[in-house]
Amino acid sequence: MTPILQILLTQVSLILASSSPFRKEVLSKLGMDFDTVSPDIDESKKDNETPVQLVHRLSQEKALEVAKTHNGLIIASDQVATLADGNSKDDEILTKAHTHENAIKQLTQSSGKTVTFLTSLSLLNTDTNNIQTIVETFKVVFRDLTPKQIDNYLRKETPYNCAGSFKSEALGISLFERMIGDDPNSLIGLPLIQLIKMLENEGVDILDNN
Repeated sequence: MTPILQILLTQVSLILASSSPFRKEVLSKLGMDFDTVSPDIDESKKDNETPVQLVHRLSQEKALEVAKTHNGLIIASDQVATLADGNSKDDEILTKAHTHENAIKQLTQSSGKTVTFLTSLSLLNTDTNNIQTIVETFKVVFRDLTPKQIDNYLRKETPYNCAGSFKSEALGISLFERMIGDDPNSLIGLPLIQLIKMLENEGVDILDNN
């Protein structure tokens, strides 16, 4: 890397368009300085929109919203969980439960089944208006869970603000029989392997950026 390019890279502003502490923690793994900005957009699903189309659109809209007030490389993501592959407009989306009762219903519904997590990732360069977007798929096969196991888990971890009513990075791992996917970070909400590739497309090599 030339000295001039190295100087330019150190001046790039990296912005995470999210208020999620989980995404912030995942991005911190890369060892790069970044700011966080919470985008204010309508996240409602449109008519005839599949879950895949929904998350693809929302991550782009989040990045573009933050770009109205900030310049740099803007990282945005969105995630939904479904009991199908996410390619049909009729696929049921597992939202945040918010209450213990709703979480019991979600985990009872997921017990013994495969849940598909769809995590979109957008990287917007405000200097060039170039935006890269992908949707990462990660599948979780749930164990056959008893009502007591579900209730005990929820009372220990209270994951009511998590899609699907569990935290995979904590005790939620005890709910699974197996996991199928390329990047476990995508399950937490930010596919780092894909993000590293996107950053490289913008001339930022995290292993040569110091």
